Amino acid sequence: MTFMMKKKHHFIILQIILILMPVLAIAGQEEPSLPKGLSQDAPAQQEEPELPQGLLTDKPSESAEPALPGGLTEEPKFPGEVKPDENVTAKESSWSRLRKKLGLTGFGEVRFGVRTQNDKYERDISISESRVQLELEKAYKGFVFNVTSDLVYDPVFDHHKVYLEEGRGFLDIREASAAFSPLDFMDVKMGRQILTWGTGDLLFINDMFGKDWQSFFIGRDVEYLKAPSDAVKVSLFHELANLDIVYSPRFDSDRYITGERISYWNDFLGRRAGRDAVVQTDKPDDCFTNDEWAARLSKNMAGYEGAVYGYWGYWKSPGGMDPMTAEALFPRLAVYGASVRGQVGKGIGNLEAGYYDSRQDRSGKDPFINNSQVRLLAGYERDLPEIVSEFTIGVQYYLERLQDYDDYKDSLPATIKKKDENRQVATLRVTKLLMNQNLTCSLFTYFSPTDKDVYMRPNVKYKVTDNLAVEGGANVFFGDYPHTFFGQFHKNTNIYTALRYSF
Repeated sequence: MTFMMKKKHHFIILQIILILMPVLAIAGQEEPSLPKGLSQDAPAQQEEPELPQGLLTDKPSESAEPALPGGLTEEPKFPGEVKPDENVTAKESSWSRLRKKLGLTGFGEVRFGVRTQNDKYERDISISESRVQLELEKAYKGFVFNVTSDLVYDPVFDHHKVYLEEGRGFLDIREASAAFSPLDFMDVKMGRQILTWGTGDLLFINDMFGKDWQSFFIGRDVEYLKAPSDAVKVSLFHELANLDIVYSPRFDSDRYITGERISYWNDFLGRRAGRDAVVQTDKPDDCFTNDEWAARLSKNMAGYEGAVYGYWGYWKSPGGMDPMTAEALFPRLAVYGASVRGQVGKGIGNLEAGYYDSRQDRSGKDPFINNSQVRLLAGYERDLPEIVSEFTIGVQYYLERLQDYDDYKDSLPATIKKKDENRQVATLRVTKLLMNQNLTCSLFTYFSPTDKDVYMRPNVKYKVTDNLAVEGGANVFFGDYPHTFFGQFHKNTNIYTALRYSF
């Protein structure tokens, strides 16, 4: 009973925050300063600019000022209307000044989604979330400090204890970093931060920083696909090339599918599973022993950006399994790759490649550890004003080629579904802006001709005001087989809606 009361109190507190934050944000907005001569606080002797011919007056200077727009006048607009309390106005201005001084921004959001079909391993509600994000940025003596944290309540989840690395609980710290430039050619950023590089659109080869796949598939904003990393990033700039080096003292995995919110294919059970078989892992998590390194060397040449990449760490999502305990493993991994991106015709094209060196199964003979892979990506995006205005289309082709395939087949137990030697995926993104770019309609589609499965992400977002936005969308999965990457999620198809107020 006490536990239920605590959950209820948490819910009430978060709802109060969500209600009050927009009110405080609106109340705290400072009125723009009046033009010279209109300010009531201006000294009487302050020189006013000469009025245009025809507006000159012989009346006293205070009556020569033009009338203020409705809402800025001191006098009540309607008979009996009470004049605003000057003390309240002063407090509101103080709050606004404090927020501006601190660099405090953020948003309050409610988001709700349901599955479109019954899944016996999961709940019918996919997401029911109240979220407040607060971002504080402050510059001090050559340092820039940034803290971004989310307060979250979602009754779909059974517990709200905080696990920062997994993004679970009522608190998710998205960023807590300090940035500075010790030398003219060097930038340093240390702490929790969002990291990304590479050229793919929702397809990743050399971007070996954490992803939050659960957020992606249940209908959170796409910004939450990127999970934070606890790392030090050093950027060196030179006319020959730029070098980025990222060091994580402890392995930061993806926020991968566990079965707690999304059902999945379980090789060990030979069927789909979910809350009845939550994934248990043996994750390497010793500081300075289970660390990660990533590097990128980039150069702009004639309008094209070329880059080479390296990564030394672990498979970011489980890449193996212990057959004795059925625990998921994160085997050692090194990735080497390159990319180029630039203008092609009237659009932007990109090419990217990477070699995944599975360091604990380089022979390909261990069926319980991922084989090495070659991954390739080609993409193209352009606007089509000649067809319709404010319309963008993007296409991509992606290939995953399994290495040592014959050894893999020969060692695979009969109970485990065999992967294809080549997994191909094509993507299509279409985006249309309407109503002075206040309405955004988009559709992103993944289609695998080898797996014979599809994942579609339709989304509509409308900006009611500069601060208020409403959104609706869906995550649609279907496929011929229950064990392929997108096909395993077919019972997780969901629709969702959201309301966000930014301040």
